[in-house]
Amino acid sequence: MKTIIAFSILFTLASWGETPVAPVTLQKDVMVAMRDGVKLATDVYLPTKLEGKLPVILTRTPYNKAGSKKHGEYFAQKGYVFVAQDTRGRYASEGVWHWMTDDGADGSDCAEWIIRQPWCDGKIGMIGTSYVGGTQHAMALAKAPGLATVIPVDAVSNCGVQSMRNAGAFEMRFWNWIMLNGGKGSNAAQDPATGAVLKEMADHRLDYLNHLPLRPGTTPLKLAPEYEAWLVEAMKHGANDDFWKQNNIIDHASDYKDIPVYLVGGWYDSWAGNTTANFRALTPVLKSDVYLIMGPWIHGQQSKSSHGMVDFGTEAAIADELAWRMEWYDHTLKDKPLSFASKVRYFTMGTGDGHKTDTGMLYHGGEWHDAEEWPPKGATQTSYYLGKDGTLSTKGSEGSSSYDFSPSNPVPTIGGNISSGDGIMLQGAWDQKGGPHVWNWQKPLPLSARNDVLVFQTEPLTQDIEVTGELEVKLWVSSSAVDTDFTAKLIDVYPPSQYWPGGFDLNIADGICRARFRDSLTEEKLMEPGKVYPLTVRLYPTSNVFKKGHRIRVDISSSNFPRFDVNPNSGEPLNDHRTAYTAMNTIWHDVGHPSQIVLPLKPR
Repeated sequence: MKTIIAFSILFTLASWGETPVAPVTLQKDVMVAMRDGVKLATDVYLPTKLEGKLPVILTRTPYNKAGSKKHGEYFAQKGYVFVAQDTRGRYASEGVWHWMTDDGADGSDCAEWIIRQPWCDGKIGMIGTSYVGGTQHAMALAKAPGLATVIPVDAVSNCGVQSMRNAGAFEMRFWNWIMLNGGKGSNAAQDPATGAVLKEMADHRLDYLNHLPLRPGTTPLKLAPEYEAWLVEAMKHGANDDFWKQNNIIDHASDYKDIPVYLVGGWYDSWAGNTTANFRALTPVLKSDVYLIMGPWIHGQQSKSSHGMVDFGTEAAIADELAWRMEWYDHTLKDKPLSFASKVRYFTMGTGDGHKTDTGMLYHGGEWHDAEEWPPKGATQTSYYLGKDGTLSTKGSEGSSSYDFSPSNPVPTIGGNISSGDGIMLQGAWDQKGGPHVWNWQKPLPLSARNDVLVFQTEPLTQDIEVTGELEVKLWVSSSAVDTDFTAKLIDVYPPSQYWPGGFDLNIADGICRARFRDSLTEEKLMEPGKVYPLTVRLYPTSNVFKKGHRIRVDISSSNFPRFDVNPNSGEPLNDHRTAYTAMNTIWHDVGHPSQIVLPLKPR
């Protein structure tokens, strides 16, 4: 049974001489039936003085639709109906949760229900970030009726390529997501005693990290069986096949509904690589407009200008998180003009002077640019070769560099493209130096001091160099193991200054490749110990100015934990190993094996 609540949203506008905003009516917990009879809890926000039919803004969320109250009130006051729905098996909705695979059909059924309502004009726009951005992609791929536009922000997509399985490695933020959400909003958590056990498990996540792999029935996660089952399967399923088909836009762009799409991402967001990849996949396929904006943001933080240890300047933030969305909806659902014409808007980081702000952050700065495509025109693909004695230059080199990689002592994660890392990882831009803020690297030692990190860097730059576009590190590798990982990280090395006497090693982008997937993301192939193989590490995209006096640095290793799961080097099936070995890994960088990072250099 639905309840109807009328409440006033009366802002203090008298000082501006404006009439108070009219009340909004909430129809709460309307149970909408899906095609299989499962009913999903749905809230509807209506203007109390509803005149005629209106376009609808829809959000479908696993994070409790009650959290959409701010959005519901805002859009209902602006001439829209707002609908918020708990996804299947979450919070007040019936059914059993599955990762995204129900959201195309459920979203279509929800849309069909919406367009039958007397208050709907037949047009639906969607809103949401992360998983909630993924439910938008799912509905677009299902060609949901009435769906007229989407704004997927930092959205789930292409899970078998990057951001969940990343070239075969598993991004541990999803282990963390399950540990947190299996006992929050799930069917199991409806029982307080069971919920308390699952919360205790979540509170001890750091301890559980030391006891992987995860096996069925061996942890309290068995009390939330659908969450355990998905996580176990996801952690062992490395190939990009039908298991990851849902929201695979790269391989199924032609299935996407032909509607205006506004893709939003950040250079330090966990889905950054897929956001730009989706723009490149959808633009030639859709007749409708596809727009892209990429800022210096971490996950879901477009309204902020500083992230991690770094300040990018006030212009980096989109201060009003709803107004810019409103302009898009007014354009696509009400035929109003846009205030901007360029299809691509991106933020180039690094134009600041590097001083320490009043809040103790590095002022890296930056500036916005407009373009009509991504990557923007004008960049020259330039190879910087890994060389002898840690050099990085546009000239070739000789020799090789080896290191021992021990799975029991992985290189710690300090920032990067992370979401859902609460309590186990830092997000965004950080000095690559340990301390009490890094749970698995507590001492104030730089990562470059580790013997299992190979450091290659240029001489101090004689002029500013802008890097804007997609990034790849092409390696020639060998190992004593049949399977291992290779990681790469691009770093902007600040020289010592009065503000940073020890300098500042700023992470720009990183990536990984699991060797068994070096040739294909769909087929595993173990290595022959000692044999040299070509292998590519795809980093996340970026736009950054490496200023005069700085160095461009590339760090190569075989782990970045807990950003990625640790390879045991044993060649056993994924997430089912019982043994682990130290591997001697070698990076070859001679004339016949020119290991390199390919940087898209753009004239300043």
